[in-house]
Amino acid sequence: MELDTIESMPSSDLTDEDEIHPHHIQFPSLPKPQSNNNINISNTNSVSSAIQSISVHELLECPVCTNSMYPPIHQCHNGHTLCSTCKTRVHNRCPTCRQELGDIRCLALEKVAESLELPCKYMSLGCPEIFPYYSKLKHEALCNFRPYNCPYAGSECVVVGDIPFLVAHLRDDHKVDMHSGCTFNHRYVKSNPREVENATWMLTVFHCFGQYFCLHFEAFQLGMGPVYMAFLRFMGDETEARNYSYSLEVGGNGRKLIWEGTPRSIRDSHRKVRDSHDGLIIQRNMALFFSGGDRKELKLRVTGRIWKEQQNPEGGACIPNLCS
Repeated sequence: MELDTIESMPSSDLTDEDEIHPHHIQFPSLPKPQSNNNINISNTNSVSSAIQSISVHELLECPVCTNSMYPPIHQCHNGHTLCSTCKTRVHNRCPTCRQELGDIRCLALEKVAESLELPCKYMSLGCPEIFPYYSKLKHEALCNFRPYNCPYAGSECVVVGDIPFLVAHLRDDHKVDMHSGCTFNHRYVKSNPREVENATWMLTVFHCFGQYFCLHFEAFQLGMGPVYMAFLRFMGDETEARNYSYSLEVGGNGRKLIWEGTPRSIRDSHRKVRDSHDGLIIQRNMALFFSGGDRKELKLRVTGRIWKEQQNPEGGACIPNLCS
Protein backbone atom coordinates (compact mmCIF):
# COMPACT_ATOMS: atom_id res chain seq x y z
CA MET A 1 0.00 0.00 0.00
CA GLU A 2 1.37 3.41 -0.91
CA LEU A 3 1.92 5.93 1.83
CA ASP A 4 -0.55 8.74 2.29
CA THR A 5 0.64 12.32 2.19
CA ILE A 6 -0.87 15.41 3.72
CA GLU A 7 -0.07 18.98 2.82
CA SER A 8 -0.53 22.06 4.96
CA MET A 9 -0.76 25.67 3.86
CA PRO A 10 0.18 28.54 6.22
CA SER A 11 -2.88 30.10 7.79
CA SER A 12 -1.90 33.57 6.60
CA ASP A 13 -1.75 32.53 2.95
CA LEU A 14 -3.94 29.69 1.74
CA THR A 15 -2.25 29.42 -1.66
CA ASP A 16 1.25 28.37 -0.59
CA GLU A 17 1.58 24.66 0.13
CA ASP A 18 3.89 22.93 2.58
CA GLU A 19 3.91 19.14 2.57
CA ILE A 20 3.39 17.42 5.92
CA HIS A 21 4.55 13.84 6.20
CA PRO A 22 2.42 11.72 7.32
CA HIS A 23 6.66 8.99 36.45
CA HIS A 24 6.24 7.38 39.50
CA ILE A 25 5.43 10.52 41.49
CA GLN A 26 6.73 10.85 45.02
CA PHE A 27 5.23 12.96 47.76
CA PRO A 28 7.36 16.03 48.43
CA SER A 29 9.12 15.92 51.77
CA LEU A 30 7.46 17.75 54.60
CA PRO A 31 9.00 21.14 55.42
CA LYS A 32 11.19 21.17 58.49
CA PRO A 33 9.68 23.20 61.32
CA GLN A 34 11.58 26.45 61.77
CA SER A 35 13.04 27.22 65.14
CA ASN A 36 11.13 29.89 67.02
CA ASN A 37 11.33 30.90 70.66
CA ASN A 38 7.54 31.33 70.77
CA ILE A 39 6.53 27.76 69.99
CA ASN A 40 3.01 27.30 68.59
CA ILE A 41 1.75 24.11 70.20
CA SER A 42 -1.01 23.54 67.62
CA ASN A 43 1.44 23.86 64.71
CA THR A 44 3.83 21.45 66.41
CA ASN A 45 1.04 18.94 66.88
CA SER A 46 0.01 19.31 63.22
CA VAL A 47 3.53 18.60 61.98
CA SER A 48 3.83 15.67 64.37
CA SER A 49 0.49 14.30 63.17
CA ALA A 50 1.52 14.65 59.54
CA ILE A 51 4.80 12.83 60.19
CA GLN A 52 2.93 10.03 61.93
CA SER A 53 0.50 9.78 58.98
CA ILE A 54 3.37 9.50 56.51
CA SER A 55 5.01 6.81 58.69
CA VAL A 56 1.79 4.78 58.84
CA HIS A 57 1.37 5.32 55.11
CA GLU A 58 4.76 3.65 54.62
CA LEU A 59 3.44 0.65 56.57
CA LEU A 60 0.55 0.50 54.12
CA GLU A 61 2.90 0.25 51.14
CA CYS A 62 2.97 -3.21 49.58
CA PRO A 63 6.57 -4.56 49.61
CA VAL A 64 6.08 -6.18 46.20
CA CYS A 65 4.39 -3.58 43.97
CA THR A 66 5.04 -0.57 46.31
CA ASN A 67 1.43 0.60 45.79
CA SER A 68 -0.82 1.49 48.71
CA MET A 69 -2.66 -1.52 50.12
CA TYR A 70 -6.44 -1.59 50.34
CA PRO A 71 -8.67 -4.27 51.92
CA PRO A 72 -8.24 -7.13 51.96
CA ILE A 73 -4.69 -6.68 53.31
CA HIS A 74 -3.02 -10.07 53.80
CA GLN A 75 -0.30 -11.12 56.23
CA CYS A 76 1.79 -14.21 56.88
CA HIS A 77 2.17 -15.99 60.25
CA ASN A 78 5.16 -13.74 61.03
CA GLY A 79 3.15 -10.54 60.46
CA HIS A 80 4.55 -9.50 57.05
CA THR A 81 1.88 -7.84 54.90
CA LEU A 82 1.15 -7.48 51.18
CA CYS A 83 -1.77 -6.53 48.94
CA SER A 84 -4.35 -8.97 47.56
CA THR A 85 -3.11 -8.55 43.97
CA CYS A 86 0.45 -9.50 44.85
CA LYS A 87 -0.69 -12.43 47.01
CA THR A 88 -1.54 -14.24 43.77
CA ARG A 89 1.64 -13.10 42.05
CA VAL A 90 3.91 -14.58 44.75
CA HIS A 91 2.06 -17.94 44.65
CA ASN A 92 0.85 -17.64 48.24
CA ARG A 93 4.42 -17.35 49.64
CA CYS A 94 5.49 -14.42 51.80
CA PRO A 95 8.11 -12.45 49.83
CA THR A 96 9.87 -11.51 53.09
CA CYS A 97 10.20 -14.77 55.01
CA ARG A 98 9.05 -17.27 52.35
CA GLN A 99 6.45 -18.77 54.68
CA GLU A 100 3.05 -19.81 53.35
CA LEU A 101 0.59 -16.93 53.52
CA GLY A 102 -2.70 -18.71 54.02
CA ASP A 103 -5.81 -16.53 54.31
CA ILE A 104 -4.94 -14.30 57.26
CA ARG A 105 -6.29 -10.73 57.07
CA CYS A 106 -4.42 -7.91 58.81
CA LEU A 107 -7.54 -6.33 60.27
CA ALA A 108 -5.59 -4.04 62.59
CA LEU A 109 -3.77 -2.35 59.69
CA GLU A 110 -7.03 -2.03 57.74
CA LYS A 111 -8.58 -0.31 60.77
CA VAL A 112 -5.62 2.06 61.14
CA ALA A 113 -5.96 3.03 57.48
CA GLU A 114 -9.52 4.22 58.13
CA SER A 115 -8.21 6.91 60.49
CA LEU A 116 -5.66 8.33 58.05
CA GLU A 117 -5.93 11.53 56.04
CA LEU A 118 -3.31 11.90 53.31
CA PRO A 119 -2.53 14.37 50.52
CA CYS A 120 -3.28 13.50 46.92
CA LYS A 121 -0.30 11.80 45.28
CA TYR A 122 -0.33 14.61 42.69
CA MET A 123 0.38 17.22 45.39
CA SER A 124 3.76 17.93 43.75
CA LEU A 125 1.88 18.81 40.54
CA GLY A 126 -0.35 21.33 42.32
CA CYS A 127 -3.25 19.41 43.92
CA PRO A 128 -3.95 20.86 47.40
CA GLU A 129 -6.53 18.26 48.48
CA ILE A 130 -6.31 15.95 51.51
CA PHE A 131 -8.53 12.87 51.72
CA PRO A 132 -9.36 9.98 54.04
CA TYR A 133 -7.22 7.01 53.08
CA TYR A 134 -10.02 5.01 51.44
CA SER A 135 -11.31 8.03 49.45
CA LYS A 136 -7.90 9.07 48.14
CA LEU A 137 -7.71 6.43 45.41
CA LYS A 138 -11.05 7.43 43.90
CA HIS A 139 -10.04 11.09 43.81
CA GLU A 140 -6.65 10.38 42.23
CA ALA A 141 -8.31 8.54 39.34
CA LEU A 142 -10.10 11.80 38.41
CA CYS A 143 -7.74 14.44 39.80
CA ASN A 144 -7.41 17.44 37.49
CA PHE A 145 -3.69 17.57 38.30
CA ARG A 146 -2.97 13.99 37.19
CA PRO A 147 -0.60 13.66 34.22
CA TYR A 148 -1.94 13.41 30.67
CA ASN A 149 -1.37 10.47 28.34
CA CYS A 150 0.50 11.10 25.11
CA PRO A 151 -2.11 12.00 22.43
CA TYR A 152 -0.11 10.43 19.61
CA ALA A 153 -2.41 8.01 17.79
CA GLY A 154 0.04 6.02 15.70
CA SER A 155 1.35 3.76 18.46
CA GLU A 156 0.63 2.67 22.00
CA CYS A 157 2.85 5.35 23.50
CA VAL A 158 3.05 5.03 27.29
CA VAL A 159 4.60 8.45 27.98
CA VAL A 160 2.70 10.66 30.44
CA GLY A 161 3.34 14.19 31.64
CA ASP A 162 2.06 17.74 31.79
CA ILE A 163 1.17 19.69 28.64
CA PRO A 164 4.55 21.45 28.06
CA PHE A 165 6.34 18.11 28.44
CA LEU A 166 3.98 16.35 26.01
CA VAL A 167 4.29 19.14 23.42
CA ALA A 168 8.08 18.74 23.44
CA HIS A 169 7.66 14.95 23.36
CA LEU A 170 5.39 15.11 20.29
CA ARG A 171 7.80 17.44 18.50
CA ASP A 172 11.06 15.71 19.36
CA ASP A 173 10.14 12.02 19.67
CA HIS A 174 7.18 11.63 17.31
CA LYS A 175 8.32 14.35 14.86
CA VAL A 176 4.83 15.87 14.77
CA ASP A 177 4.47 19.09 12.78
CA MET A 178 3.88 22.20 14.90
CA HIS A 179 2.01 25.26 13.63
CA SER A 180 1.06 28.61 15.12
CA GLY A 181 -2.28 30.24 14.35
CA CYS A 182 -5.95 29.37 14.59
CA THR A 183 -6.66 28.58 10.92
CA PHE A 184 -5.48 25.64 8.86
CA ASN A 185 -5.62 24.39 5.30
CA HIS A 186 -4.61 20.77 4.67
CA ARG A 187 -4.71 18.60 1.58
CA TYR A 188 -4.87 14.84 1.99
CA VAL A 189 -3.61 12.85 -1.00
CA LYS A 190 -3.99 9.10 -1.48
CA SER A 191 -3.06 7.33 -4.70
CA ASN A 192 -5.31 4.31 -4.16
CA PRO A 193 -8.46 5.33 -2.25
CA ARG A 194 -9.92 1.81 -2.42
CA GLU A 195 -7.34 0.43 -0.01
CA VAL A 196 -7.41 1.64 3.56
CA GLU A 197 -5.38 0.31 6.44
CA ASN A 198 -7.24 0.32 9.71
CA ALA A 199 -6.27 3.04 10.36
CA THR A 200 -4.01 5.45 8.51
CA TRP A 201 -3.72 8.79 10.24
CA MET A 202 -2.10 12.21 10.44
CA LEU A 203 -1.53 14.48 13.43
CA THR A 204 -0.69 18.18 13.52
CA VAL A 205 -0.38 20.37 16.64
CA PHE A 206 -1.59 23.98 16.58
CA HIS A 207 -0.74 26.69 19.07
CA CYS A 208 -3.21 29.53 19.52
CA PHE A 209 -4.82 31.49 22.39
CA GLY A 210 -1.89 30.25 24.51
CA GLN A 211 -3.17 26.66 24.21
CA TYR A 212 -2.31 23.58 22.14
CA PHE A 213 -4.71 21.64 19.90
CA CYS A 214 -4.26 18.30 18.10
CA LEU A 215 -5.77 18.06 14.62
CA HIS A 216 -6.34 14.44 13.60
CA PHE A 217 -7.05 13.38 10.02
CA GLU A 218 -7.35 9.72 9.19
CA ALA A 219 -8.90 6.98 7.10
CA PHE A 220 -10.34 3.82 8.60
CA GLN A 221 -12.68 1.01 7.68
CA LEU A 222 -16.31 1.53 8.69
CA GLY A 223 -18.70 -1.20 7.62
CA MET A 224 -18.04 -2.25 4.03
CA GLY A 225 -15.97 0.74 2.98
CA PRO A 226 -13.46 3.32 4.17
CA VAL A 227 -14.35 6.71 5.56
CA TYR A 228 -12.21 9.79 6.12
CA MET A 229 -12.46 11.70 9.37
CA ALA A 230 -11.02 14.91 10.81
CA PHE A 231 -11.42 16.07 14.42
CA LEU A 232 -9.75 18.34 16.97
CA ARG A 233 -8.59 17.56 20.51
CA PHE A 234 -7.68 20.09 23.18
CA MET A 235 -4.48 19.59 25.18
CA GLY A 236 -6.05 20.19 28.58
CA ASP A 237 -9.08 19.23 30.66
CA GLU A 238 -12.67 19.01 29.43
CA THR A 239 -13.79 22.08 31.36
CA GLU A 240 -11.18 24.19 29.55
CA ALA A 241 -11.98 22.57 26.19
CA ARG A 242 -15.55 23.90 26.40
CA ASN A 243 -14.18 27.45 26.11
CA TYR A 244 -13.24 26.79 22.47
CA SER A 245 -15.00 25.88 19.24
CA TYR A 246 -13.77 24.86 15.82
CA SER A 247 -15.03 24.37 12.29
CA LEU A 248 -13.88 22.03 9.52
CA GLU A 249 -14.79 22.30 5.86
CA VAL A 250 -14.16 19.99 2.92
CA GLY A 251 -15.46 20.41 -0.62
CA GLY A 252 -14.99 20.46 -4.36
CA ASN A 253 -16.95 20.72 -7.61
CA GLY A 254 -19.10 23.46 -6.15
CA ARG A 255 -20.12 21.36 -3.11
CA LYS A 256 -18.91 21.38 0.49
CA LEU A 257 -19.45 19.81 3.92
CA ILE A 258 -19.04 21.88 7.11
CA TRP A 259 -18.60 20.61 10.67
CA GLU A 260 -18.69 22.76 13.80
CA GLY A 261 -18.11 21.49 17.28
CA THR A 262 -16.21 21.70 20.55
CA PRO A 263 -12.76 20.09 20.72
CA ARG A 264 -12.53 17.01 22.90
CA SER A 265 -10.02 16.89 25.75
CA ILE A 266 -7.03 14.57 25.37
CA ARG A 267 -8.35 12.98 28.58
CA ASP A 268 -10.58 11.14 26.10
CA SER A 269 -8.46 8.69 24.14
CA HIS A 270 -8.00 9.07 20.42
CA ARG A 271 -9.92 5.84 19.79
CA LYS A 272 -12.82 6.94 22.00
CA VAL A 273 -13.24 10.17 20.04
CA ARG A 274 -12.87 8.45 16.69
CA ASP A 275 -15.32 5.66 17.50
CA SER A 276 -17.88 8.20 18.73
CA HIS A 277 -17.74 9.83 15.24
CA ASP A 278 -17.38 13.25 16.89
CA GLY A 279 -15.91 15.08 13.93
CA LEU A 280 -16.10 15.66 10.18
CA ILE A 281 -16.75 12.33 8.42
CA ILE A 282 -16.56 11.93 4.64
CA GLN A 283 -17.73 8.75 2.92
CA ARG A 284 -15.47 7.42 0.15
CA ASN A 285 -17.85 8.20 -2.73
CA MET A 286 -18.30 11.75 -1.51
CA ALA A 287 -14.54 12.10 -1.02
CA LEU A 288 -13.91 10.95 -4.61
CA PHE A 289 -16.53 13.40 -5.86
CA PHE A 290 -14.77 16.22 -4.04
CA SER A 291 -11.45 15.07 -5.53
CA GLY A 292 -12.66 15.57 -9.11
CA GLY A 293 -10.70 14.22 -12.08
CA ASP A 294 -11.03 10.53 -12.98
CA ARG A 295 -11.89 9.56 -9.35
CA LYS A 296 -8.84 7.26 -9.23
CA GLU A 297 -6.86 9.44 -6.83
CA LEU A 298 -8.07 10.98 -3.61
CA LYS A 299 -7.33 14.68 -3.15
CA LEU A 300 -9.16 16.17 -0.20
CA ARG A 301 -8.67 19.74 0.96
CA VAL A 302 -9.71 20.31 4.58
CA THR A 303 -9.80 23.86 5.93
CA GLY A 304 -10.81 25.08 9.35
CA ARG A 305 -10.40 27.50 12.20
CA ILE A 306 -10.40 27.59 16.00
CA TRP A 307 -11.99 30.32 18.09
CA LYS A 308 -12.52 31.09 21.75
CA GLU A 309 -15.99 31.60 23.13
CA GLN A 310 -16.27 34.70 25.31
CA GLN A 311 -19.07 35.60 27.68
CA ASN A 312 -20.86 38.83 26.73
CA PRO A 313 -21.03 40.81 30.01
CA GLU A 314 -24.21 42.65 28.88
CA GLY A 315 -26.39 40.02 27.31
CA GLY A 316 -24.84 36.91 28.84
CA ALA A 317 -24.46 35.21 25.46
CA CYS A 318 -21.24 33.72 24.13
CA ILE A 319 -19.50 35.64 21.38
CA PRO A 320 -16.62 34.25 19.32
CA ASN A 321 -13.13 35.66 19.79
CA LEU A 322 -11.21 35.11 16.56
CA CYS A 323 -7.46 35.27 16.56
CA SER A 324 -5.77 37.58 14.06
